[in-house]
Amino acid sequence: MEYLQGKHFSVTDPKNSNTIIYEIVKNDKSESKEIPKYTMERLDSIQELRNEGTKRTFFVDLPKKSGNQLLFLTFSEEKVTINQGVLKDNEIKFVRRPVPMKFDTIYKESSTPYYKEYNYTPNMKRQISIVDPDTGEEVKPILYYDSKTNKIKGKCKLQPNKTYLAFQLRLS
Repeated sequence: MEYLQGKHFSVTDPKNSNTIIYEIVKNDKSESKEIPKYTMERLDSIQELRNEGTKRTFFVDLPKKSGNQLLFLTFSEEKVTINQGVLKDNEIKFVRRPVPMKFDTIYKESSTPYYKEYNYTPNMKRQISIVDPDTGEEVKPILYYDSKTNKIKGKCKLQPNKTYLAFQLRLS
């Protein structure tokens, strides 16, 4: 007989809001400079429509006795709220102060889709996530080989004059 080891919890978003959650995972093999010390894994979720919003249930497959570090991103019409928390035992504890974040802006006058290029390292040494706040989905890069630099790079298709959240995990 199989036993489920995971945990789940729910977040109810008001209308026009969308919450996504990542687990921050420490890599036990991070002694090498080629392997990142921490990575992010997006939690799976299901959603249920309610009267004035959406109830999302998130799943943590492997709960740790020491707790699972979580990054909460809640998108609303004109802003994103960023918070950290820890899932330990059967409760989530949030940090009291938000983490300082730096933002950059990409702007183009044309209304046709275009590609913004950025370096992409397949071993995820520098993991960057770009999230579409309207859908809550990540914008995945299209990988290609650059023969001039002899490196694999990525292109993301972004719409001009549209807001995206791009972030990188950097923990010491």
